[in-house]
Amino acid sequence: MSVVFVPEKLRGRVRIPEDNLERMLNENDQLIHCIVEYQNKGRAAECVQYQQILHRNLVYLATIADSVPTPVQNPTT
Repeated sequence: MSVVFVPEKLRGRVRIPEDNLERMLNENDQLIHCIVEYQNKGRAAECVQYQQILHRNLVYLATIADSVPTPVQNPTT
């Protein structure tokens, strides 16, 4: 489930294991290569399922990135 639906007070408290993120990034890389390969072969219709999975993964990663509080930086004077 997307963390978009997590209440604001709980956001940033859930820890996503780094190896899960790494696996998803590797999966995205493989999906992109498959999509390009199918498109080069003129089989765009077969790409749709891979594009949907890639889209889901990217939305998930973006949601995680948005939910992580950004550290406050002290401006240097």
